Amino acid sequence: MNVQEECKQLIIAIERTGKEEGRTKSCTFGKLFKDDLVQQEFEALNGTLRACKKRKMITFEGEMLLQGAHDDVVIEIL
Repeated sequence: MNVQEECKQLIIAIERTGKEEGRTKSCTFGKLFKDDLVQQEFEALNGTLRACKKRKMITFEGEMLLQGAHDDVVIEIL
């Protein structure tokens, strides 16, 4: 799977696990990380998150998210 396709799949996962507030859809890193389908599909979730952020598909605070320490960080679809 190429990077662009992985980013599209991540967006779908965020929409599925998250919530919609107004025009934006988002979820927390902890909820995304603990999702069974996400764990099965993404070998390197952090790498995919960074690639999507670089392509301005999503936004979140910080450069790298770590389980436990960043569970409450919101990942928002742009």
